[in-house]
Amino acid sequence: MKTVSALKQDMEFNSGLSGLVGVLKNIAVSQYRALETQAKINDKLKQAIYSFLEVINPSQVDHLFLNPHQQSQIVVAVTSDAGLIGGLNKDVVDTALKELFETPGLLVIVGEKGRIWARESNVPFTSFSGIKEEDMQGQALQLRNYLLSKFLEQSCGYLKIVYPRAVSFSVQKIETLSFLPFRLEAMEMKESSPLMAEVILESHPADVVEYCVYLWMGQKLTEIFMLSKLAEYGARFAHMERSGQKLKELDASLRLQYFRVRHELIDRNMRELFAARQLYAG
Repeated sequence: MKTVSALKQDMEFNSGLSGLVGVLKNIAVSQYRALETQAKINDKLKQAIYSFLEVINPSQVDHLFLNPHQQSQIVVAVTSDAGLIGGLNKDVVDTALKELFETPGLLVIVGEKGRIWARESNVPFTSFSGIKEEDMQGQALQLRNYLLSKFLEQSCGYLKIVYPRAVSFSVQKIETLSFLPFRLEAMEMKESSPLMAEVILESHPADVVEYCVYLWMGQKLTEIFMLSKLAEYGARFAHMERSGQKLKELDASLRLQYFRVRHELIDRNMRELFAARQLYAG
């Protein structure tokens, strides 16, 4: 059993650690709120892209972005550089590996923590640095350019993104979004549509599709990076909250041990003192 001084040191350390956890919780809250306030989704760009693609009949366009030629795929796992977010990063990588197990292909990892989990699984992958708030759009465009060039180079059939989504501040879930082949309900228009007859395309339909998907992917990846960062902050708060509760339980256990050992020490000293007085009196 530990001594009184050792238990007291443990209690002091536990108290300091609890204070640090509280500070990290507050930081996670402020980061989440700040990013949530700044986050904006460019719906106008999305609608403009969709309006162009609405006049394209996918059955008449031979392009990999619309009609896959084979079953191979690229799977992107979006993780973080920082830890202390529970098992969120591991869940993202596990989901991506499950996709690749069903259909072989190329694994792309975003974030240092994802690279660690991927190395442990012994699966080859290509990696990118983790998401940084100050350059979120630049990183999204860099990843888009790599993915599209790789997709066309290898004539892949599918492109999927696995990322953590912040459902709310305290709830996160792993989502798998199918990027390519690109699907838009409005593109399933019938060939006899009046709109199709009135539209004159100066560029080849395949070129229109490629450029529109190019723009759409940049906007969508930026949105995913934002949602992933929000999920990271929310998961960190939740992890700190659970850690704080465990520290409270540990503190209560340490205090109980401390007072029990202290009382036992006092009782033993009193018995020894009483025995010494009896011996002296005798």
